[in-house]
Amino acid sequence: MTKQYDVVIIGAGPAGMTAALYASRANLSVVMLDRGIYGGQMNNTADIENFPGFKSVLGPDLSKDMYESSTQFGAEYAYGSVESIRDDGATKLVKTDMGDEFEAKVVIIGTGSEYKKLGVPGEEDFSGRGVSYCAVCDGAFFKGTDVVVVGGGDSAIEEGLYLTQLASKVTVIHRRDQLRAQKIIQDRAFANPKMEFVWNSNVTEVVGEGKVTGVKVNNNQTGEDSFIEAAGIFIYVGVKPMTAAFADLGILDEQGWIPTDDHMHTKVPGILAVGDVRKKDLRQITTAVGDGGVAGQQAYEYIQALND
Repeated sequence: MTKQYDVVIIGAGPAGMTAALYASRANLSVVMLDRGIYGGQMNNTADIENFPGFKSVLGPDLSKDMYESSTQFGAEYAYGSVESIRDDGATKLVKTDMGDEFEAKVVIIGTGSEYKKLGVPGEEDFSGRGVSYCAVCDGAFFKGTDVVVVGGGDSAIEEGLYLTQLASKVTVIHRRDQLRAQKIIQDRAFANPKMEFVWNSNVTEVVGEGKVTGVKVNNNQTGEDSFIEAAGIFIYVGVKPMTAAFADLGILDEQGWIPTDDHMHTKVPGILAVGDVRKKDLRQITTAVGDGGVAGQQAYEYIQALND
C-alpha cells in the first residue's frame, strides 16, 4: 500500500530534521526516511563545540534533542533506504528497500556525504580517537600536539593550514611528488614553518593504543618504510555524496553532487536537496540546519502554489 504525505524527507540528519520541523509546523504531513538512527554523522561525534547555544554538546545528545524538536508538530519517522524516486509531475513516488512506497507532492533529499577512506589497518579502529576527516570539527582537540594530514588537494592543504593554528607541527603525507592544491594555497603552506611534507608516500597503517600514536608510511618510489609519530590523523582523500539512488532523475552533477538554487530547489520541480549532499563549500551542522529551514518553508510555498 502506498502511503501518502505532503512531504517525504530522505535522510534524518540535521538538515532533514530541520526541514521536517519547518514543514510540519506549517501543517504539512511529513515523514522522514532514514536507513539508520536519526542524527546522521552527529552520532559519530563525541563533542560538538561549534553549534550555537552550546559550549560543548555530545553528538548523540544533540541528535536526540533535534529529533524531539523535529517531530513535535507531527512529523513521522520511518526506517528504510531509498532505492528510487519516480517523478510523476505533481506527485513523486519514493520506494525503499523495505518494500514501502510513499507518495508526496514534495521530496527533500538530505542523504549527506561520506568521506573516502584510506582502507588501511587501524583507520576504522581509531575513528574518533585520533582519526578525523574534519579539521574544523576536531582540530581543537589536538592543541599543542603533532598531527598528520593525508592528501594533497585543496581540502588537505587548507585544513592543514587551519591546523597550524592549533597543532605544534603538521606533517602532510602525499602519494605524489607535488601537491594538487591551487598554487596560492601551496605557497602559503610552503611558507608556513609549522608544515612539513613527506612526498611519494602512502600511509599503510594507523597505529595506537587506545588512541592514535602515529602512522606507518611507505615510500612508493624507494620502498622504504617509516613511522611518523602523531596524536591526530586528518584524512583528505576525497568526499563522495550518497546519491546513487537518484542518478535517473537528472539532478546530479558529474561528481554526483546535487546543485540547487538558493531556495534548495533542484532541476526537477518539487524535488529539493539540503545539507551535505548539496554542491557547496562548507559542510557543517550549522549550514545543514540553515538549508533545512529554507527547504521546509519552500515545501510549504511550493504546495500552496500547486493548490492555487
